[in-house]
Amino acid sequence: MQRRDFLAVAGAAAATGISTCTTAGAGHEAKAVAQKQPNVLVIIVDQHRADCIGSYGNRDVRTPHIDALAQDGVRYENAFCCYPVCTPSRYSMLSGMYARDHGGTSNRATLRAEIDTYPRILRDAGYNTVAVGKMHFTPTYLDVGFERMYLAEQDGDGRWDDDYHRELMQGGLIDINDLEDQRREYRAHARKEYWETFGALPTNLPKEMHSTEWIGRKSLEILNEWGASGNLLVTSFIKPHHPFDAVQGDAEGYDPAALSLLPGWTEQCYEHDLALGPGYFPNKDLSEARLRRVMAYYYATIEQIDRKVGAMIEALKNKGLYDDTLIVYVSDHGEYMGQHHMLLKANYMYDSLARVPLIIKHPGGHRAGETMQGLVSLIDLAPTIVRAAGCEPGAKMNGLDLARDTKGREVVFAESAKGDQVMARSKTHKLMVSTEPKCEQLYDLVRDPGELTNVYADAGHADVVSGLREKLDAWKGTAPVPEPYLDMNASQIAQANVPLRDLSLRQSVSEYYAREAKAYLPGM
Repeated sequence: MQRRDFLAVAGAAAATGISTCTTAGAGHEAKAVAQKQPNVLVIIVDQHRADCIGSYGNRDVRTPHIDALAQDGVRYENAFCCYPVCTPSRYSMLSGMYARDHGGTSNRATLRAEIDTYPRILRDAGYNTVAVGKMHFTPTYLDVGFERMYLAEQDGDGRWDDDYHRELMQGGLIDINDLEDQRREYRAHARKEYWETFGALPTNLPKEMHSTEWIGRKSLEILNEWGASGNLLVTSFIKPHHPFDAVQGDAEGYDPAALSLLPGWTEQCYEHDLALGPGYFPNKDLSEARLRRVMAYYYATIEQIDRKVGAMIEALKNKGLYDDTLIVYVSDHGEYMGQHHMLLKANYMYDSLARVPLIIKHPGGHRAGETMQGLVSLIDLAPTIVRAAGCEPGAKMNGLDLARDTKGREVVFAESAKGDQVMARSKTHKLMVSTEPKCEQLYDLVRDPGELTNVYADAGHADVVSGLREKLDAWKGTAPVPEPYLDMNASQIAQANVPLRDLSLRQSVSEYYAREAKAYLPGM
């Protein structure tokens, strides 16, 4: 079937609520399949530690709407990202491939056009595909299958291209908390209180222009456009990623002294952790008092997201679409939040970092209220979403269909530092191997869930080490991890909000922020 003929059939089918899906990935012959089109809402958050949700057992943070979603869906107790860095993890979610296979092994990388993604498969099947919020692509409006994108970026040059920062500029505003935290040239002149609080400060923005509010508001606009079927919206919040810039008043709703420290906190840093890196903030300077303040602000930004989740669910219910919509709540990676006396990320793949919240509400109440204990990976999301739409996954989407699978994986794998660090985790043990610096760790997760005692060298664990290493070596193969694939001229979506490639907009926006930042950062 030629593409023009395929799209004509898909358009006619969409008018009757029937989709036409391809049953093979890119490079394979397409076949038309008639299938009702469920709506799909994917909610991605950034750096959300799994045990910082009420339904995951946290008694301090207030997440009533996410908890209600978990009651209507499946809560995955042991879901793991496969690369705890924003862009690689997001490309893995889109493609159902590990970073070593898709090539996006850094935050400045491009997903190759020939790689199948779930938005592209759904778009080709007649879906309306829209993304709102933080995508972390290079180039900024990279075409991965979304017809429209309304972006609010954070790291990198995307913040000079996106819709959100243009709107701030039009209103005479700047997000100084984010600037001094995310851009090296501003961080060199950051305020004293930024360093003292580890970035836990109230936002300087009016509430309605905080990124969470902006992303939530734009997402509601898209949901209100939805018809009965055939819609995909990916909403991606910047928070609770640092800086922990809660809306004025929200953080005051949490008493730092009353909060329970999360599992894994230690009074001092471990030497092997410090050898890998000192931390974005110096981890050795993280006191319990500072951590408690950070937790209060972190929880406040999570509660703010929860309110937006509640508003989106209410909108779907008001339109009569909730029951038949597939909804996913997931984070791209976790956050140490005190484990091993560390904050943020970019060290070893302890569970606080590699384990993520994952909730999937299936259409029609399928498996509602279940808690799945089995191990799953974020590469399982793409094939699950594609199959829910009645389509076949791409040829290299080798993940599980989580709508059907009730057992999970025997072992999950993850990597970081462009493959210099790799992990194999079973239900009972975790093996981590690092080449730069050389470090080998094994944790008995049954006896030591905080991963406080490395038992790699213990003779009693030799068989466990051997078994996990064998599985890890088979997963890695012999091919080296490729350098991050980067194509600044890759195809972008064709929409009016996409800046020209001459970067003239980027220059004017960055100059505006540099000028306005001087009022907050006198040293600039």
